[in-house]
Parts: sequence; structure tokens; C-alpha cells
Amino acid sequence: MDGLDALKGKYLEGISGAGDEAALEELRVAALGKKGEISLKMRELGQMDPAQRQEAGQALNRLKDEIDAALKAKKSALADAALDERLKSEWLDVTLPGRPRRQGTIHPVSQVTEEITAIFADMGFAVAEGPQIESDWYNFDALNIAPEHPARQEHDTFFMHRATGDNRPPHVLRTHTSPVQIRAMQTHGAPIRVIAPGRVYRMDMDQTHAPMFHQIEGLAIDRDISMANLKWVLEEFCRAFFEVDDVELRFRASHFPFTEPSAEVDIRCSWDKGQLKIGEGDGWMEILGSGMVHPHVLRAGGVDPDEWQGFAFGMGIDRLAMLKYGIPDLRAFFESDLRWLRHYGFTSLDMPTVAGGLSR
Repeated sequence: MDGLDALKGKYLEGISGAGDEAALEELRVAALGKKGEISLKMRELGQMDPAQRQEAGQALNRLKDEIDAALKAKKSALADAALDERLKSEWLDVTLPGRPRRQGTIHPVSQVTEEITAIFADMGFAVAEGPQIESDWYNFDALNIAPEHPARQEHDTFFMHRATGDNRPPHVLRTHTSPVQIRAMQTHGAPIRVIAPGRVYRMDMDQTHAPMFHQIEGLAIDRDISMANLKWVLEEFCRAFFEVDDVELRFRASHFPFTEPSAEVDIRCSWDKGQLKIGEGDGWMEILGSGMVHPHVLRAGGVDPDEWQGFAFGMGIDRLAMLKYGIPDLRAFFESDLRWLRHYGFTSLDMPTVAGGLSR
């Protein structure tokens, strides 16, 4: 096909002399665009006999490939030249301080939950979970709480609204995580050793109470478990959590519907210039409730009380956080200002996260 060498020389020279990408694009369109010179030559192939078409087609394809390769090479060269010019005109002072990043904090409740979970995991307790909206049966009946108990009144508990004619069982925002113990027994049977951390809800609000707070409850069931085992577990927990070697606990007889016998647990402590000191002094402070699981509760969980027995305990995570870190007001947990969090040192999570365990 005549004129291909001239066409090749024309475009290669133009590409070589292109000063920017805009000029390069104009050359590409002129040569290879829909109405470009090489594209129009390709259309002429249909008017040739087979032998001429084969020879001319090969020549045109070679020319097209050469022009295309020259365009790409020139575009890359122009980009490199532009970068070189930019590097000559721009500079960076690497000695300047970096831009500050906004720093988050670990909330005391989250950190203390992790600390408690890790301690009980070392003693063989798995983590069990359950719904925050519970049926009246799981929250009260299964736990041997009588119909006339004050906790079942609307001034103490958040009952879910029911429309007229709705005959489903009453539901509440759970008042404790004890229903999780029932669900864990029903699912896994005995023996079992679990803790149940989570949010709970009660109609209360002051310096040391909130309508939503956090509890962790423990349950251990086996054939020969006794109050002695309960005492050992709680003493080991207090030593690890409060980071003291000498811990003295006092068990006071009490009454809980779901345990028999039941005991409030106090810890020996003292106050020095507003700071709580655990394990020393002449003072006592109540920190949790506990006892041996009532036979009615075992039956509700599908466990035979003639064959199995166990202990249970419950404590407030928020309150433990306040005691350990010297936080005076529970309402501070719900403030949006993070300065008080940093004041108490909550900038990183030092305790390991314990994953897995039992789930519903």
C-alpha cells in the first residue's frame, strides 16, 4: 500500500516533538481515531483482492502497532518529566512534627468487663449471653421470685408495652443477668461453669444508681460444690481484680429468692484521704451477693437438684470500676466529655480480650 512509510515518518516525528499530553492526544486521534488516517486506510482493505488485502493488512497493523507504542512511550516520558519538574519546585520538611490524630479512650465499663472476664476465664468460667428483653418467666418465675415481690412492680421494673388484646406473656427489660443462667442450664445442662456479663435495667437514678447499668453474674454447678468453693472463687477474684495479696471477705446471712442459703459479701477496707484501700483497715464494704442455687431454680433450668448443686453470685461492673479506679459518681460514665476518662487513665486496654466461650 502506497504512502505508509511517509505516514509513519509523519506521525513518529509528530509524537517525538509533542510538548504535552494534549498535543499527544491530537496526534492519536489524527492517526488512530475513528476518522484518522490509518483508520481510513484500514477501510480500503475491503476493496482489494485477497492477496493484496493480506499484504496490505499486515503492513497497516504493523504501522498501527508502532504508532500506538510510540504514543505510550511518549506519554510515559511526559509524565516522568512533569514529576521531575514538580519535585524541583516542591519540598517537604521532614523535621516538622506530624499532624495530631484524635485519640479515643477505653471506657471504664468496657475495660473492667474485660478485666473481670479474663480473671474468671483463668478459673475455668466461660461467657454466656442472653437477650436484654426477657419474658416475665425467665426474669422472675424461673428464678423463684414470687408474684408479690417488689421487683415485679412497675415502679421497679421496665415492662414492655402491650396493645389491647395482646395475650402474649409479659416481657421486661431484664433486671439482672440471672436469666442467662437459666438459659445456659437449659442449653448445656450440668456440670456447668459460666459468667454472664451484660446490661440490665431498673427504675433508679442517683449518684450511685442508674436506670441502665452493667452486671456480671456467675454460676457453677457440679455434684459436690459447696459454699467453701464459692468463698475460694470470690477471694481469688478479689485478689486479682484489686491487685492485692491480702483479701478478707465477710459473708453475712441474707435472703435472695434464687439462692438458699444466701449471703451478702463484704470486703475489708479503709479510706485514706478519699482513696479506697482494699485488704487493710477496720472498715467493711459490701461488694456483691451470693449463695447456693435454690432447688427451684435448678429445676427451672432442667437440672435435677437431687443430683446436682451449685453456687451463684452477682456484682455490678460499674460499681467495681468506681471502687478500683476511684471514680466518685456513677453518672460520670454517661458524660460525653472525655477529659475525665483521661484523668483516670483510660487511654488503652491493657487486659487481654477473652473471646469465645458459651453462647446462647
